[in-house]
Amino acid sequence: MRLFGPARRRAPRAAAPSPRARRGALAGLLAGAVALLPVLAACGPQETGSESAAEDERPVVLTTFTVLADMAENVAGGHLRVESITKPGAEIHEYEPTPDDVKKAAGADLVLENGMNLETWIQQFVQNADAEHVTVSEGVEPIDIAAGSSEGKPNPHAWMSPDAAETYVDNIAEAFSALDPGHAEDFEANAGEYKEQIRGVGEELETSLADLPEPQRVLLTCEGAFSYLARDAGLAEKYLWPVNSDEQGTAQQMTEAIDYVEEHEVPAVFCESTVSDQSMQQVVSSTDASYGGTLYVDSLSEADGPVPTYLDLIRHDAETISSALTGKEGR
Repeated sequence: MRLFGPARRRAPRAAAPSPRARRGALAGLLAGAVALLPVLAACGPQETGSESAAEDERPVVLTTFTVLADMAENVAGGHLRVESITKPGAEIHEYEPTPDDVKKAAGADLVLENGMNLETWIQQFVQNADAEHVTVSEGVEPIDIAAGSSEGKPNPHAWMSPDAAETYVDNIAEAFSALDPGHAEDFEANAGEYKEQIRGVGEELETSLADLPEPQRVLLTCEGAFSYLARDAGLAEKYLWPVNSDEQGTAQQMTEAIDYVEEHEVPAVFCESTVSDQSMQQVVSSTDASYGGTLYVDSLSEADGPVPTYLDLIRHDAETISSALTGKEGR
């Protein structure tokens, strides 16, 4: 079932300069960054500036975090070189771009961001860059944040809905076709195949959580990052703090969570991989709830970790939630 409408189509763009021309134009940006950020001089050469990378003539796509990078790589199919600004396990909300990130921008032909106020730091990073800048959540129907300093603003974690993720993929494929028209048919085909895989994972998610009894249909996490997933799965969403940039683990947050767990007999609670679970462990020690496990949202793991891809992330979270709330071990 599609919860969101199709992505809005953009007006045709004028012909863009070639990747090589863009990289030449961006040399001025790098020179300015060096003047503004003296620390660059002490950074030495980038690790990504290897001989093989220097010889790679493919257009460079820079994403703001690893989830988007994985989506982009599935659509690119090897025709583009995809890199993520942030590393696996990084917290995104209050990330501070580094001098190395400025160097990466100088070599990028396209920058992909989530939008919805997730990357509040992105403007200072790309405002003077010549690279095309695309917001991949465009066309997704947002869910507003219900509390905290960001109350009323869109919850940015829309990729946690597999249905919404299909809109992300459509936007990525459109941006890639504009960047590299010669491979547009491949991008469209790759996007179609990838959306089928995402759709299958979404069905797995709904199936794994469909039989939860009503009293157990509560997802209590550290950050309110699961609004879209909870809506898809028919779960009530509760959290300690709305977004990771807000105050975390305050006395009021803890009291409200403990009272809610006790009143509703919530069997298990969870926390995300990019923040400390200390506050949630205090809820566990003060109630009969168990700690259900670590969920992944803002970042993939390393390649040998539990969620090296976006599809793995959704599967992991669905199985972890279902197992903890039902008391049954997942697959």
